[in-house]
Amino acid sequence: MNATETKQAPVVDEELRRATIDVLRERGFSGLTLERVAEVSGRARSTLWRQGHSQEVLIGALVGELAEDFRETMYPILTSAGSGRERLIRGLEGLCGVADRHLPLLLATDEAFHQDTAPGVPPDYLHPFIQFLREGAGDGSLPETGDVVRAADLAFNMVAWPYVHLRGRHEWPAEEATRHVVGVVLGGIAGAASPQPAGRRKEPT
Repeated sequence: MNATETKQAPVVDEELRRATIDVLRERGFSGLTLERVAEVSGRARSTLWRQGHSQEVLIGALVGELAEDFRETMYPILTSAGSGRERLIRGLEGLCGVADRHLPLLLATDEAFHQDTAPGVPPDYLHPFIQFLREGAGDGSLPETGDVVRAADLAFNMVAWPYVHLRGRHEWPAEEATRHVVGVVLGGIAGAASPQPAGRRKEPT
């Protein structure tokens, strides 16, 4: 191989993916080791090492695909026409689709969306939802939300994790889970945009 050629990353096959997810369920990202993945997959650590596998490669395969799927799902929505509300709905529905395609990983750990999406590249999953909420407030299709970053964070997590739970633990059909979860979250955004700080209720006069 000459200097201009790029070394290809080793292929992480389905068996290794399942073993990595099993270890993540057992130990989380901080406890994942190549040795433990080898044990769970029934392979020798030395074999995996010779094939070019490492803790970073295994995590990168799962998290990198999650991030790439998210980008490919959101790009057409970000470039589509429609009001902020319409694009927010499509974005939240798209998030459910991403969660469904990576359901085993998300059922094993709630930290997947917090991992760097590539070496030195921090996660940025909120950007589309921040944009949709701002556009909706600007065009009048959604109310002002106050802190739009917190509102986007809330919308993302209030859709992603109930969807994962309903699909993975209660075995709801994907379409039904998407419809109900997105509907509830959208209703909260549209109906109670920016709650006021708690305080004494003013008595009617």
